[in-house]
Amino acid sequence: MATTRALPDGAPAILARRPTNPVASLGRGVYGLLTSVRFAVVQIVAIALSGVVGIILPQLPSIAARSAADYVEQMDRIRARLEPSLGAGTVSFLERLQLFRVFSAWWFTLLLALLVVSIVVCTLDRTPRLWRQSRHVRVRQPDAFYDPGVPDRAVIAEGLAADDVRAGLRRARFRIREESAADGTRYLYGDRHQYVKMATLISHAGLVGFLLAAAVTSRFGFESGLLLPIGQAIPIESIGTSGLVSVKNLAFQAPQDASGRFTDFATDLAVYQDGREIARKTIRVNDPLSAGGYTFHQNFFGPAIDLTIRARGGSLLWSGPVPLDSSAGGLPTGQLVVPGRDAVVQLVMAKAGTPTPLFVVAVRPTATDAAGNPTAYQTLFQGLAGPGDSAAPDNVDFTVTVDAISAYSGIVARRDPGAPIVWISFLLLILGLAITFYFPRRRVWARIAPAGEVRLAAHADRYVDLRREFGALLTDLVARRRPAG
Repeated sequence: MATTRALPDGAPAILARRPTNPVASLGRGVYGLLTSVRFAVVQIVAIALSGVVGIILPQLPSIAARSAADYVEQMDRIRARLEPSLGAGTVSFLERLQLFRVFSAWWFTLLLALLVVSIVVCTLDRTPRLWRQSRHVRVRQPDAFYDPGVPDRAVIAEGLAADDVRAGLRRARFRIREESAADGTRYLYGDRHQYVKMATLISHAGLVGFLLAAAVTSRFGFESGLLLPIGQAIPIESIGTSGLVSVKNLAFQAPQDASGRFTDFATDLAVYQDGREIARKTIRVNDPLSAGGYTFHQNFFGPAIDLTIRARGGSLLWSGPVPLDSSAGGLPTGQLVVPGRDAVVQLVMAKAGTPTPLFVVAVRPTATDAAGNPTAYQTLFQGLAGPGDSAAPDNVDFTVTVDAISAYSGIVARRDPGAPIVWISFLLLILGLAITFYFPRRRVWARIAPAGEVRLAAHADRYVDLRREFGALLTDLVARRRPAG
């Protein structure tokens, strides 16, 4: 803001500018940035590139956030995949940038939040202008506006009255406004779908809803893969959680055809909450079960070995299935830390048709790295075994018995609190687009001179075949002309 400073006679007038308020300048700059289309494009590109990185690089599963041990375990798997090609330093640098958990990283959440704020601010900035463009109309236009040399203009020399024009506009479903001039000239204005531009606010609300749903799912969502051997139950949440949800594999089927190819696989799954069964269903791929706030999807399956491990005195150390969820040399493998012992039982399943289908190895870790992960082992015993076989070596104080070869079912448990927001946002977006594209605005101005001459002008949104509709209106008006006199 400028003020005039008093100067001596004859001196030129000088406008002295008041010192700019830095807070106000900063506010105007931030507001201009948030309402800038270019800045919005930069944000969208940044989010898209982040998504591409999240697709290319392996991402930590949600189970990694449950505890520090889970994080280390899942990160070790990623290191084993990438370090041979990228190097340990590069993988560690990518980990510090949170590129192995892009969609839950703080900077990705910040990008989404910034885009939400930009859309909201831009919408608030446009709303008054949209309202003025929709609400305020000018019925009376200057004579030059009706110049027949301009496109979408027409002149009907005589034979029509204001009532005829009014009736024609009403048949075309226009809302009519009228004004009269002092010289007797009548002005009619027809408007159809006057407030359709406001539907863009509905579409913007849908976009904001999608981003909010992504933030809610990223912050409060849950997804974990569960290995469920037949007859085993696993809690979804930590023990002691109020309303604890757990699932149990009651039965599993994976029938094969004559060529040995699996034709289907399904799990008879029961869901419990605080120990009480709340749902049960045989789930298949694309046929999940929803209960207890979670959705359980059939995802994969594999072999499992039922073991019984006893101490020398006969006390039970372990009894249950061990999933073979890894592989070595193309063969399914799994391992079990013997409860109460510093030993690990490793299992390898041989190919089908082998007389002794299972190779059992017991080892003891002898060295660990800085993170406590074993790096060297001492072999305690090894041997081939099948269902019903036992191993009781002299150099260990326990026995291992193979009870049966069974299977495990791979279940993905997912909780997505943002899903309802996604559906609402989808409906809002579709509704806004449908209104915008299927109900575009049309406007017609008519000037009826006292001598009977009618001049018309038309305007419509780009989605309208204006020539066809304006021609139909003119045809209707010409058909209503009356002879002169």
